Amino acid sequence: MTLHTVAIIQYPPAVLDLAASLSRAVDHVTEAADAGAKLIVFPETWLTCYPAWAFGMAGWDDATARHWHARLLAESPVLGAPTDAEDALGALRAVAANRQVTVVMGLNERAPRGGTLYNSLVTIGPDGSTLNVHRKLVPTHSERIIWGAGDAAGLRAVDTPVGRLGGLVCWEHWMPLARQTLHASGEQIHVAAWPETSEIHLIAARSYAFEGRCFVLSAGLFLAVEDIPEALREAFRIGVGPNAPATGLLFDGGSSVIGPDGNWVVEPVRGTPGIVLARIDLSAVDRAHHDLDVVGHSARNDVFELRVDARRREGVILRED
Repeated sequence: MTLHTVAIIQYPPAVLDLAASLSRAVDHVTEAADAGAKLIVFPETWLTCYPAWAFGMAGWDDATARHWHARLLAESPVLGAPTDAEDALGALRAVAANRQVTVVMGLNERAPRGGTLYNSLVTIGPDGSTLNVHRKLVPTHSERIIWGAGDAAGLRAVDTPVGRLGGLVCWEHWMPLARQTLHASGEQIHVAAWPETSEIHLIAARSYAFEGRCFVLSAGLFLAVEDIPEALREAFRIGVGPNAPATGLLFDGGSSVIGPDGNWVVEPVRGTPGIVLARIDLSAVDRAHHDLDVVGHSARNDVFELRVDARRREGVILRED
């Protein structure tokens, strides 16, 4: 048996406040590490919150929308080089190194130049360095108002002390080629990051675990109306949907852990802030491959071939030779 304790953070961020959110993240990582977790996962765009208000401010040349977009840009971190301990996530890197844990953080990532945002997952290793940055390949529907399209540079699993780890953001779980690419990179643990965990999202997470024969940590956001700045609440509620409440929870968490057989290790935890903990046994991954391996004996590699361009797309490349 190869046992590890893993954790999903189901606490709200400080909306549009990077410094306060990072302070909370440090506290949550410390709490999870105290409980024995060696892998600690945050939901989609936890830094600095899922910007649902943009859907309620989709009009052309809207001064209010421009104001809040500028605020989001100002409160979104720019990631430094993989070993840069002094970039915008320095406090999070420090606690990961101090507690020797691996952290996966969902964030609004600001590009190093210009004003583009990406919906990203950054994986920080137990030495505080960046192991991977995955940018959501295709923002869903009106999310394209907010985020740029990612690339495949981070579409991979990486080695960590708790196993080979990868992740996808929200509706990427319905992109078959993205799933296959991650399966082929040897995932043992997969992070499924969501703003909310509807039934169809849970079906996708369980299906991913069964298909990939891996553990899935399905991380959902916990957020109340009262956590949103008052000036943003109505637009945020419109963005969440027609049934969004006027008070109380907008996103109720629903974080869960799923085994390689598609069954629950921890069923969805709803309506309660806190830390979702689980003990996982990586030897279950090999046992599950007995009858299904979608990149091996179930793949028919003589019939199907997938090519992936894994270069980081920067747009402008300067040559000085």
